Amino acid sequence: MALLGGALVAVAALAVFFLRSDNSGSGDVFLQSASAEGADPFTASTVKDNGGRVTAEPTTAAVTGASGSRTVQGSAPGLYGGTQNAASCDVDRQTGYLTEDQTKARAFASAAGIEPGDLPEYLRGLTPLQLRADIRVTSHGYRSGAATAYQAVLQAGTAVLVDDRGMPRVRCASGNPLGPPVATKGTPESKGKAWRAYRPGEALAVVPAGRAMDGMVVHDPRTGQWFERPVGTRGDSDSPTSRPGTRTSPSGTAAGSPAPSTPPPATAMSPQTPGPAYGPAARPGARP
Repeated sequence: MALLGGALVAVAALAVFFLRSDNSGSGDVFLQSASAEGADPFTASTVKDNGGRVTAEPTTAAVTGASGSRTVQGSAPGLYGGTQNAASCDVDRQTGYLTEDQTKARAFASAAGIEPGDLPEYLRGLTPLQLRADIRVTSHGYRSGAATAYQAVLQAGTAVLVDDRGMPRVRCASGNPLGPPVATKGTPESKGKAWRAYRPGEALAVVPAGRAMDGMVVHDPRTGQWFERPVGTRGDSDSPTSRPGTRTSPSGTAAGSPAPSTPPPATAMSPQTPGPAYGPAARPGARP
């Protein structure tokens, strides 16, 4: 209940979130399935197969804002899935891939909004999880020694590294740094092969939690159970937790009506003046 209350309080942060307009909003949005490497990957895949593939869960209560944007907060319980006591990505291998080539490290750091020397600490401070909904992002490919930005929709089940505001920051199948989505010019045109559950216009944009989090409430698709994963850990510190929306009686049993095991509903986003959506990544361990 404390986590849910905090999420409700932090919804006020939505008022300062908006899609940016910049040169990467060309009008094309590239569809990337969970396992696809995609064009111009930064690294080889670091995805770990734990036998707990997350599939899309419909957000029946989703609301579309006047600008056509659908947002959900990074602190919302159930936004991410994963296998309890196991990581969805090999963070050490990801760090090795990105630091063994200094040109690539500089390109990644530039896209991530960090200093190249901070790259190992930054990656190790992220949390390996899986998306439980199709998510719209700005992805960055690696070409000719530089990061190239493009709009993408990542399929539910995609393994990502998440920061302490609940924002997806790295796509593990390609090593590509992720940023906020930007407004496209005109009607977006989808590129690539769509997956069966994909619905144009229904992908969500994740907005940052109002403050840095200590842990995230995650759904395990193998068991149907819920657990909490401390930020920056890889499954070794997971602990079981109640299903979001339940309360615990003094005897320790759950009471009340449980929430469905679907990602949290999206919230309408009010039109805002164009500008940065959530800025550079926070340094690991930073707190407001």
